[in-house]
Amino acid sequence: MLFGRDIGIDLGTATVLVFVRGKGIVLREPSVVAMDKNTGRLLKVGEEAQRMLGRTPGNIVAIRPLREGVISDYDMTERMLKEIIRKVTTFSLFKPRLVICVPSGITEVEERAVIDAGLQAGARKVFLIEEPVAAAIGAGIDISKPEGHMVVDVGGGTTDVAVISLSGVVASESIKIAGDSFDEALVKYIKRKHNVLIGDSTAEELKRTIGCVFPRPEMTAVEVKGRCLMTGLPRMVAVSSNDMIEAFEEVSERILETIHAVLEGTPPELVADISNNGIVMTGGGSLIWGFDKLVESRTSILTHIADDAVSCVAYGTGKTLDWVNDMQDGTINLSRRRQMS
Repeated sequence: MLFGRDIGIDLGTATVLVFVRGKGIVLREPSVVAMDKNTGRLLKVGEEAQRMLGRTPGNIVAIRPLREGVISDYDMTERMLKEIIRKVTTFSLFKPRLVICVPSGITEVEERAVIDAGLQAGARKVFLIEEPVAAAIGAGIDISKPEGHMVVDVGGGTTDVAVISLSGVVASESIKIAGDSFDEALVKYIKRKHNVLIGDSTAEELKRTIGCVFPRPEMTAVEVKGRCLMTGLPRMVAVSSNDMIEAFEEVSERILETIHAVLEGTPPELVADISNNGIVMTGGGSLIWGFDKLVESRTSILTHIADDAVSCVAYGTGKTLDWVNDMQDGTINLSRRRQMS
Protein backbone atom coordinates (compact mmCIF):
# COMPACT_ATOMS: atom_id res chain seq x y z
CA MET A 1 0.00 0.00 0.00
CA LEU A 2 1.34 3.46 -0.92
CA PHE A 3 -0.42 5.38 1.83
CA GLY A 4 1.50 6.88 4.76
CA ARG A 5 1.27 5.04 8.05
CA ASP A 6 -2.03 5.28 9.94
CA ILE A 7 -1.67 6.88 13.37
CA GLY A 8 -3.79 6.59 16.53
CA ILE A 9 -3.57 9.47 19.01
CA ASP A 10 -4.76 9.53 22.62
CA LEU A 11 -5.02 13.33 22.85
CA GLY A 12 -5.16 13.60 26.62
CA THR A 13 -5.33 16.68 28.82
CA ALA A 14 -2.15 15.63 30.64
CA THR A 15 -0.39 13.29 28.18
CA VAL A 16 -0.37 12.57 24.44
CA LEU A 17 0.26 8.96 23.42
CA VAL A 18 0.84 8.05 19.78
CA PHE A 19 0.31 4.59 18.28
CA VAL A 20 1.67 3.90 14.80
CA ARG A 21 0.31 0.88 12.93
CA GLY A 22 2.95 -1.83 12.80
CA LYS A 23 5.11 -0.18 15.47
CA GLY A 24 2.93 0.18 18.60
CA ILE A 25 3.19 3.14 20.98
CA VAL A 26 6.07 5.28 19.68
CA LEU A 27 5.57 8.52 21.62
CA ARG A 28 4.47 9.40 25.15
CA GLU A 29 4.77 13.12 25.93
CA PRO A 30 3.07 15.60 28.31
CA SER A 31 0.46 17.79 26.54
CA VAL A 32 2.48 20.97 27.05
CA VAL A 33 3.88 23.48 24.56
CA ALA A 34 6.29 26.38 25.13
CA MET A 35 6.38 29.40 22.83
CA ASP A 36 8.06 32.78 22.55
CA LYS A 37 5.36 35.43 22.96
CA ASN A 38 7.38 38.06 21.10
CA THR A 39 7.97 36.06 17.92
CA GLY A 40 5.17 33.45 18.17
CA ARG A 41 7.79 30.74 17.59
CA LEU A 42 7.17 27.28 19.03
CA LEU A 43 10.13 26.47 21.27
CA LYS A 44 9.46 23.08 22.89
CA VAL A 45 6.78 20.38 22.95
CA GLY A 46 6.20 17.67 25.56
CA GLU A 47 8.69 16.74 28.28
CA GLU A 48 11.01 19.70 27.70
CA ALA A 49 8.09 22.14 27.69
CA GLN A 50 6.65 20.62 30.89
CA ARG A 51 9.88 21.33 32.75
CA MET A 52 9.32 25.02 31.91
CA LEU A 53 5.86 25.20 33.55
CA GLY A 54 5.94 27.87 36.26
CA ARG A 55 9.61 28.62 35.55
CA THR A 56 9.56 30.78 32.41
CA PRO A 57 10.71 34.40 31.94
CA GLY A 58 8.25 37.03 30.70
CA ASN A 59 8.70 36.44 26.98
CA ILE A 60 8.25 32.64 27.13
CA VAL A 61 4.96 30.99 27.97
CA ALA A 62 4.46 27.27 28.70
CA ILE A 63 0.82 26.18 28.41
CA ARG A 64 -1.43 23.14 28.22
CA PRO A 65 -3.51 23.62 25.04
CA LEU A 66 -6.11 21.06 26.20
CA ARG A 67 -8.34 21.59 29.22
CA GLU A 68 -10.87 19.15 30.65
CA GLY A 69 -10.49 16.80 27.70
CA VAL A 70 -11.16 19.36 24.95
CA ILE A 71 -9.19 21.96 23.00
CA SER A 72 -8.84 25.26 24.85
CA ASP A 73 -6.18 26.77 22.57
CA TYR A 74 -6.84 25.71 18.96
CA ASP A 75 -3.71 27.23 17.41
CA MET A 76 -1.38 25.65 19.98
CA THR A 77 -3.11 22.25 19.68
CA GLU A 78 -2.70 22.33 15.91
CA ARG A 79 0.99 23.21 16.20
CA MET A 80 1.51 20.53 18.88
CA LEU A 81 -0.14 17.89 16.66
CA LYS A 82 1.97 18.99 13.68
CA GLU A 83 5.15 18.59 15.73
CA ILE A 84 4.01 15.17 17.05
CA ILE A 85 3.17 13.91 13.54
CA ARG A 86 6.55 15.17 12.31
CA LYS A 87 8.30 13.24 15.10
CA VAL A 88 6.63 9.90 14.37
CA THR A 89 6.50 9.88 10.57
CA THR A 90 9.15 9.68 7.90
CA PHE A 91 8.86 11.53 4.60
CA SER A 92 5.97 10.25 2.47
CA LEU A 93 4.12 11.57 -0.55
CA PHE A 94 0.90 10.59 1.21
CA LYS A 95 -0.33 12.17 4.42
CA PRO A 96 -1.23 9.83 7.32
CA ARG A 97 -4.76 9.08 8.49
CA LEU A 98 -5.47 9.77 12.16
CA VAL A 99 -7.79 8.15 14.70
CA ILE A 100 -8.09 10.50 17.69
CA CYS A 101 -9.71 9.75 21.06
CA VAL A 102 -12.27 12.17 22.48
CA PRO A 103 -14.35 12.17 25.71
CA SER A 104 -17.81 10.60 25.38
CA GLY A 105 -19.53 13.85 26.39
CA ILE A 106 -17.92 15.96 23.66
CA THR A 107 -20.14 18.38 21.69
CA GLU A 108 -20.31 18.56 17.88
CA VAL A 109 -18.46 21.89 17.93
CA GLU A 110 -15.66 20.35 20.02
CA GLU A 111 -15.59 17.32 17.69
CA ARG A 112 -15.20 19.63 14.71
CA ALA A 113 -12.33 21.47 16.42
CA VAL A 114 -10.43 18.19 16.95
CA ILE A 115 -11.00 17.10 13.33
CA ASP A 116 -9.95 20.49 11.93
CA ALA A 117 -6.84 20.59 14.15
CA GLY A 118 -5.86 17.13 12.88
CA LEU A 119 -6.38 18.08 9.23
CA GLN A 120 -4.49 21.37 9.61
CA ALA A 121 -1.65 19.49 11.33
CA GLY A 122 -1.13 17.42 8.17
CA ALA A 123 -3.55 14.46 8.31
CA ARG A 124 -5.27 13.17 5.17
CA LYS A 125 -8.35 12.14 7.09
CA VAL A 126 -9.38 12.21 10.76
CA PHE A 127 -11.65 9.77 12.59
CA LEU A 128 -12.82 10.04 16.20
CA ILE A 129 -13.45 7.34 18.78
CA GLU A 130 -14.90 7.72 22.26
CA GLU A 131 -12.36 7.20 25.04
CA PRO A 132 -14.26 4.52 27.03
CA VAL A 133 -14.67 2.40 23.87
CA ALA A 134 -10.96 2.69 23.09
CA ALA A 135 -10.13 1.98 26.76
CA ALA A 136 -12.28 -1.18 26.73
CA ILE A 137 -10.61 -2.45 23.54
CA GLY A 138 -7.17 -1.63 24.96
CA ALA A 139 -7.98 -3.44 28.20
CA GLY A 140 -8.63 -6.62 26.22
CA ILE A 141 -12.43 -6.66 26.54
CA ASP A 142 -14.33 -8.28 23.65
CA ILE A 143 -16.92 -5.54 23.11
CA SER A 144 -18.54 -7.22 20.09
CA LYS A 145 -20.58 -9.69 22.20
CA PRO A 146 -24.13 -8.97 23.48
CA GLU A 147 -22.76 -8.67 26.99
CA GLY A 148 -22.45 -5.64 29.29
CA HIS A 149 -19.08 -4.26 30.38
CA MET A 150 -18.52 -1.13 32.45
CA VAL A 151 -15.39 0.97 31.91
CA VAL A 152 -14.36 3.87 34.16
CA ASP A 153 -11.65 5.91 32.42
CA VAL A 154 -10.12 8.47 34.82
CA GLY A 155 -7.89 10.68 32.68
CA GLY A 156 -6.25 14.01 33.34
CA GLY A 157 -9.14 16.32 32.48
CA THR A 158 -12.23 14.09 32.23
CA THR A 159 -13.65 10.93 33.75
CA ASP A 160 -15.65 8.82 31.30
CA VAL A 161 -17.97 6.13 32.62
CA ALA A 162 -19.62 3.89 30.03
CA VAL A 163 -21.49 0.64 29.68
CA ILE A 164 -20.57 -1.08 26.42
CA SER A 165 -22.32 -3.93 24.60
CA LEU A 166 -22.35 -5.08 20.95
CA SER A 167 -19.53 -2.64 20.07
CA GLY A 168 -21.59 0.37 21.13
CA VAL A 169 -22.13 2.60 24.14
CA VAL A 170 -25.42 1.78 25.90
CA ALA A 171 -25.16 4.31 28.74
CA SER A 172 -22.41 6.81 29.46
CA GLU A 173 -21.54 9.98 31.27
CA SER A 174 -18.51 12.23 31.06
CA ILE A 175 -17.56 14.70 33.79
CA LYS A 176 -14.82 17.30 33.77
CA ILE A 177 -13.38 16.00 37.03
CA ALA A 178 -10.34 13.73 36.97
CA GLY A 179 -6.60 13.63 37.69
CA ASP A 180 -6.08 17.41 37.49
CA SER A 181 -8.99 17.90 39.92
CA PHE A 182 -7.18 15.76 42.51
CA ASP A 183 -4.11 18.00 42.16
CA GLU A 184 -6.20 21.17 42.55
CA ALA A 185 -8.02 19.72 45.58
CA LEU A 186 -4.68 18.91 47.24
CA VAL A 187 -3.31 22.44 46.63
CA LYS A 188 -6.47 23.93 48.21
CA TYR A 189 -6.37 21.50 51.15
CA ILE A 190 -2.75 22.29 52.09
CA LYS A 191 -3.42 26.00 51.65
CA ARG A 192 -6.48 25.78 53.93
CA LYS A 193 -4.92 23.53 56.59
CA HIS A 194 -1.33 24.79 56.74
CA ASN A 195 -1.46 28.25 55.13
CA VAL A 196 1.18 27.01 52.69
CA LEU A 197 0.99 27.23 48.91
CA ILE A 198 2.45 24.39 46.84
CA GLY A 199 2.80 24.17 43.06
CA ASP A 200 0.96 21.83 40.68
CA SER A 201 4.12 19.75 40.12
CA THR A 202 4.52 19.23 43.87
CA ALA A 203 0.84 18.23 44.18
CA GLU A 204 1.26 15.74 41.31
CA GLU A 205 4.32 14.20 43.00
CA LEU A 206 2.46 13.92 46.34
CA LYS A 207 -0.48 12.26 44.58
CA ARG A 208 1.84 9.69 42.99
CA THR A 209 3.80 8.86 46.15
CA ILE A 210 1.35 8.84 49.08
CA GLY A 211 -1.98 9.74 47.40
CA CYS A 212 -4.91 7.49 48.31
CA VAL A 213 -8.72 7.53 48.36
CA PHE A 214 -9.11 4.50 50.64
CA PRO A 215 -7.36 3.88 54.02
CA ARG A 216 -3.92 2.32 53.59
CA PRO A 217 -2.90 -0.65 55.79
CA GLU A 218 -0.23 1.62 57.29
CA MET A 219 -0.31 5.39 57.42
CA THR A 220 2.56 7.08 55.58
CA ALA A 221 3.69 10.70 55.71
CA VAL A 222 6.15 12.94 53.85
CA GLU A 223 7.41 16.46 54.30
CA VAL A 224 6.69 18.94 51.55
CA LYS A 225 8.06 22.41 50.97
CA GLY A 226 5.97 25.36 49.85
CA ARG A 227 5.58 29.10 50.31
CA CYS A 228 4.13 30.28 53.62
CA LEU A 229 1.22 32.65 52.93
CA MET A 230 1.83 34.52 56.19
CA THR A 231 5.52 35.32 55.77
CA GLY A 232 6.15 34.70 52.07
CA LEU A 233 9.12 32.47 53.01
CA PRO A 234 9.71 28.76 52.26
CA ARG A 235 8.18 26.43 54.85
CA MET A 236 8.14 22.66 55.35
CA VAL A 237 4.93 20.85 56.38
CA ALA A 238 4.12 17.18 57.01
CA VAL A 239 1.40 15.58 54.86
CA SER A 240 0.04 12.10 55.66
CA SER A 241 -1.94 9.55 53.67
CA ASN A 242 -4.95 10.32 55.90
CA ASP A 243 -4.68 13.96 54.79
CA MET A 244 -4.79 12.76 51.19
CA ILE A 245 -8.07 10.87 51.74
CA GLU A 246 -9.57 14.02 53.26
CA ALA A 247 -8.25 16.24 50.45
CA PHE A 248 -9.49 13.89 47.70
CA GLU A 249 -12.88 13.10 49.25
CA GLU A 250 -14.99 15.58 47.29
CA VAL A 251 -13.44 14.69 43.92
CA SER A 252 -13.71 10.94 44.44
CA GLU A 253 -17.34 11.34 45.59
CA ARG A 254 -18.21 13.07 42.31
CA ILE A 255 -16.72 10.20 40.33
CA LEU A 256 -18.61 7.64 42.46
CA GLU A 257 -21.87 9.58 41.90
CA THR A 258 -21.25 9.39 38.13
CA ILE A 259 -20.71 5.62 38.30
CA HIS A 260 -23.98 5.25 40.25
CA ALA A 261 -25.83 7.47 37.74
CA VAL A 262 -24.65 5.35 34.78
CA LEU A 263 -25.60 2.12 36.57
CA GLU A 264 -29.07 3.55 37.24
CA GLY A 265 -29.53 4.29 33.54
CA THR A 266 -28.39 0.82 32.43
CA PRO A 267 -30.89 -1.93 31.44
CA PRO A 268 -31.24 -4.62 34.16
CA GLU A 269 -29.83 -7.41 31.96
CA LEU A 270 -26.64 -5.45 31.41
CA VAL A 271 -26.36 -4.58 35.12
CA ALA A 272 -26.45 -8.34 35.81
CA ASP A 273 -23.63 -8.81 33.25
CA ILE A 274 -21.58 -6.04 34.88
CA SER A 275 -22.09 -7.71 38.27
CA ASN A 276 -20.57 -10.89 36.80
CA ASN A 277 -17.84 -9.26 34.68
CA GLY A 278 -16.87 -6.54 37.15
CA ILE A 279 -15.91 -2.92 36.57
CA VAL A 280 -12.68 -2.12 34.71
CA MET A 281 -10.80 1.08 35.58
CA THR A 282 -8.34 2.70 33.16
CA GLY A 283 -6.43 5.97 32.87
CA GLY A 284 -3.70 7.51 35.00
CA GLY A 285 -6.18 8.79 37.61
CA SER A 286 -7.30 5.23 38.40
CA LEU A 287 -3.79 4.48 39.73
CA ILE A 288 -4.36 6.55 42.90
CA TRP A 289 -4.00 3.97 45.67
CA GLY A 290 -7.25 2.28 46.71
CA PHE A 291 -9.46 3.66 43.92
CA ASP A 292 -10.57 0.18 42.87
CA LYS A 293 -11.20 -0.74 46.53
CA LEU A 294 -13.29 2.41 47.01
CA VAL A 295 -15.45 1.73 43.93
CA GLU A 296 -15.88 -1.92 44.94
CA SER A 297 -16.90 -1.01 48.50
CA ARG A 298 -19.51 1.49 47.26
CA THR A 299 -21.01 -0.54 44.39
CA SER A 300 -20.56 -4.12 45.70
CA ILE A 301 -19.25 -4.98 42.21
CA LEU A 302 -15.80 -6.54 41.76
CA THR A 303 -13.52 -3.79 40.44
CA HIS A 304 -10.03 -4.06 39.00
CA ILE A 305 -7.53 -1.76 37.35
CA ALA A 306 -6.52 -2.74 33.80
CA ASP A 307 -2.95 -3.76 33.03
CA ASP A 308 -0.98 -0.70 31.85
CA ALA A 309 -3.99 1.49 32.66
CA VAL A 310 -2.31 4.67 31.36
CA SER A 311 -1.82 3.21 27.86
CA CYS A 312 -5.17 1.38 27.47
CA VAL A 313 -6.80 4.16 25.43
CA ALA A 314 -3.77 4.41 23.11
CA TYR A 315 -3.67 0.62 22.58
CA GLY A 316 -7.42 0.59 21.88
CA THR A 317 -7.02 3.42 19.39
CA GLY A 318 -4.22 1.49 17.73
CA LYS A 319 -6.40 -1.59 17.37
CA THR A 320 -9.16 0.44 15.68
CA LEU A 321 -6.68 1.39 12.93
CA ASP A 322 -7.51 -2.03 11.44
CA TRP A 323 -10.99 -0.71 10.63
CA VAL A 324 -9.87 2.56 9.02
CA ASN A 325 -9.95 1.11 5.48
CA ASP A 326 -13.71 0.61 5.85
CA MET A 327 -14.24 4.22 6.94
CA GLN A 328 -14.16 5.91 3.56
CA ASP A 329 -17.84 6.96 3.64
CA GLY A 330 -17.28 10.21 5.53
CA THR A 331 -17.99 8.59 8.88
CA ILE A 332 -16.00 10.37 11.55
CA ASN A 333 -16.91 8.46 14.67
CA LEU A 334 -15.99 4.78 14.70
CA SER A 335 -17.71 3.96 17.97
CA ARG A 336 -21.08 5.59 17.33
CA ARG A 337 -21.72 4.73 13.72
CA ARG A 338 -19.94 1.49 13.02
CA GLN A 339 -20.19 -2.01 14.45
CA MET A 340 -16.61 -3.03 15.23
CA SER A 341 -17.24 -6.76 15.49
